[in-house]
Amino acid sequence: MDLTALQAQDTFHVHQKLTMMINRYEVFADEAGAPGELVAFVEQKRLAFKEQVTLFADRERQTVLARFKARKVIDVHGGYDVTDPEGGPIGVFTKQFKASLLRSTWLLEQPGLEPVTVTERSQGLALFRRLWDWIPWAGDFPFPIKYHFDWLRGTDRIGAFDKVTRLRDHYIVHVDDPALDRRLVIAQAVALDALQSR
Repeated sequence: MDLTALQAQDTFHVHQKLTMMINRYEVFADEAGAPGELVAFVEQKRLAFKEQVTLFADRERQTVLARFKARKVIDVHGGYDVTDPEGGPIGVFTKQFKASLLRSTWLLEQPGLEPVTVTERSQGLALFRRLWDWIPWAGDFPFPIKYHFDWLRGTDRIGAFDKVTRLRDHYIVHVDDPALDRRLVIAQAVALDALQSR
């Protein structure tokens, strides 16, 4: 899918494939409420997600769509620069450390646009997710309750990241802002799952 067609998409399906040592994500354009054409493919060693992550436009990894890279290896604010295949800036997403103590929150920034806050929808569920890891044995299993994020510009909701399965990591991402770069949207969506524990 070329960039013009990608930018025209407002809904994506994000699927994580379960593997032992690799985080593998496939992102599809929505087609009548179901996954359609593959638009992004990510495969990364789990411990390497703090390094550069490459989003490919195909499973064969022949065409680079975008990249995101941590500004620092150890950074409680978790700033990640998103760049195009030539290294040009697309935008930045940053973990908001204080807000994330109670509810995971990110700030998504693209030059020329007002920033977007990406935050867990339910405060109660956010707290329960944090407790889940401390429950003996339970923390070794996937969190069984669906959780969601809202994408907010000020108080206006411009998008959402919704978990649609309980045990598998399948999400639907919807963004209403036509100016928000879809490569930045996809990078943030992958990070919301891959970097959730950071």
